[in-house]
Amino acid sequence: MSTNTETLRRTPWSGHADDAEIAHWSAIAQAVADTLATDALERDRANATPRTEAELLRSSGLLDLLVPAEYGGGGGHFESAFHTVRILATADGSISQLLAYHYFNQAGIGFYADPADQPAWWRRTVQGGWLWGDSVNPVDPTLVLTEDGDGYRLNGLKRFSTGSGVGEVIIVNAIIQGGTEDGKVLAFVLDTAREGLELLGDWDHLGQRLTASGSVKYTDVAVLPGDILGPVTDEPIASLLTPGVQLGFGNFYLGVAQGALAKGRELLLARKNAWFLSNAASYSRDVVFQRAIGELKARTAAVEALAEKLNRRFDAEVARSGTLTAAQRGEYAIAIAELKVVATETGIEVANRIFEVTGASSTANSVGLDLFWRNVRTHTLHDPVDYKKIEVGAHFLHGELQPLSLYT
Repeated sequence: MSTNTETLRRTPWSGHADDAEIAHWSAIAQAVADTLATDALERDRANATPRTEAELLRSSGLLDLLVPAEYGGGGGHFESAFHTVRILATADGSISQLLAYHYFNQAGIGFYADPADQPAWWRRTVQGGWLWGDSVNPVDPTLVLTEDGDGYRLNGLKRFSTGSGVGEVIIVNAIIQGGTEDGKVLAFVLDTAREGLELLGDWDHLGQRLTASGSVKYTDVAVLPGDILGPVTDEPIASLLTPGVQLGFGNFYLGVAQGALAKGRELLLARKNAWFLSNAASYSRDVVFQRAIGELKARTAAVEALAEKLNRRFDAEVARSGTLTAAQRGEYAIAIAELKVVATETGIEVANRIFEVTGASSTANSVGLDLFWRNVRTHTLHDPVDYKKIEVGAHFLHGELQPLSLYT
C-alpha cells in the first residue's frame, strides 16, 4: 500500500450538509420507507434473507450516499446518512440497521485506508454496487491471521455479523499471530464468495430479523494484499468510527420511537366511542390518553433535538481528520453516550407504552404494533446501556474517559 500521507487528506469528508442535501436524501429515504412499510410485518414473519430489500437500497442510491462525488458516489455527509437511518427505522428497523452498519463499514475506507489507496476502494464499491456487511464482534472468539506468502490465512468464527448474509463484501478485523507483525490488528475486506468463507445463516432472534446477522466461519481463507484496508489503531480519527456507530444506534432507536408513535396515533384516532367511565366523545378526545401520548411525544422530541445536534457535529469532527485529538474524540464520545442512554430508554418506553393508548385490540397479530418493541428491545441489548451511564457519570464527576474499544 502507498504511504503518501503527507500530501493527502486522511479522510475525504469536509463541510456540512446544507438544507438542500438533507431534503434530497430525506425524500429518497422516505420513499424507500414508504415501500418497506407496505409489508414490513409480513416480511418480518417470513424471516427470509433480505435480498429484495438490499436491492431497494441499492437502486435508490442510498448505499453510496457517503461516497465522494468524484468517485461516482452521492457526495453526501454523515448528517444526511443519520437522517436516512432514522427515517427507515420508522418503517422497518431491520433495514435501518442494515443500512446504518453498511454506512460505517463502507466508511472504513476513509477511516482505515491510506489516503492514496482510498480512490480505488471508493470506485470499487460504487462500480460493484457493494452492500458492506461486517464481521467484527469483539466479544466472540478472536479471528486469527497467519502469514502466508505476501498475504495471510484467516481462521475463526464470528457471530452477529450484520449484513454478511446479503452483502457483496464483509469488512473484517483480525489479529496477526506470529511472524514479524505479531499482535497487529488489520481491517480488510472479503467478498462473500471467497473460498473457505461460510455463511452459517443462523440469525433467528426476537427482533431485527431481516438484518442478515448470522455467524460467519472462516477456514483457511486467503487474505490478499489487495484486500487490506489498513491497520486498526488508536489514532483519534480512525477510532472515531466507533462513536459514529453508536450515534447511528441513537438515530435508529429514535426512528423506532417515532414510527411507534405514528402507528399509535393512527390506531388511537381510529378507535370508536370512549372508555365507559369517560365523558369524552372518543378515545382520542379523552385527556387520559392525550396525556399518555403527549408525554411519549415530548420525550421523543427531546431525543430528536439531541440527535440533531450530535449528527451535525459528527461531520465537524470528521473534518478535523488527522488533527483530531484524543481529548476531542473522547469528549464527543461521551456526548454520544448521553444520546445512547436517552434514546435507548425512550425507544423502549415508547414502543412499550404505546399499547396503553391503543388498547387491547392493538395486540392482534394482524396489527403488528409489537414489531417496533421487538426491534428496539433486541438491538438495545447490543451493549449494556448501564455502562454508557457509567461512562457519562465518570466523565461528569472526574473527567475520566473510557479506554478505547469497539464499544467506546
